[in-house]
Amino acid sequence: MNTLEKYVREVPDFPKPGVLFRDVTGILDSGEGFRLAMIEMERSLSGLRIDKVAAPESRGFIFGAALADRLRCAFVPIRKPGKLPRETIREKYDLEYASAELHIHTDAISAGDKVVIVDDLLATGGTAAASARLVERLGGAVVKMIFPIELEGFGARSGRLSNYDVASLVSYPGK
Repeated sequence: MNTLEKYVREVPDFPKPGVLFRDVTGILDSGEGFRLAMIEMERSLSGLRIDKVAAPESRGFIFGAALADRLRCAFVPIRKPGKLPRETIREKYDLEYASAELHIHTDAISAGDKVVIVDDLLATGGTAAASARLVERLGGAVVKMIFPIELEGFGARSGRLSNYDVASLVSYPGK
């Protein structure tokens, strides 16, 4: 068992019967678990030039901001509509049964910035792909995507994220 895996809690039948939910907040419930996650995330970036860490709300903020601090670089919030005060660009994307939209400040990324995208969980890859499109539209380059948990059964790496360097700390074969 991956050491970090012991902090991921399994919640049966959430959010609906038959689903085994992998709860990332178990990592946050423990100083040791969170510290271990941050050490592993930072290690996965060894040798890369990173200018900024970008993360979608809300749990991506927790891991992304902490990683930006460790890397001594800027943190870029990617938010839902109506949450950012300055001029933004937006990116619409599809979820499993709906659609959503993300926004980023137009001055958050400069041409040539090397950006890491961080979120709490990788499933379908929709949020990560939309985040990457926002960064790239502003001239940044996504050098890596990092997730504490990955649900491999959704096929995000071979699908929506096949053109990106993706790292996860704990992977589960199903959905």
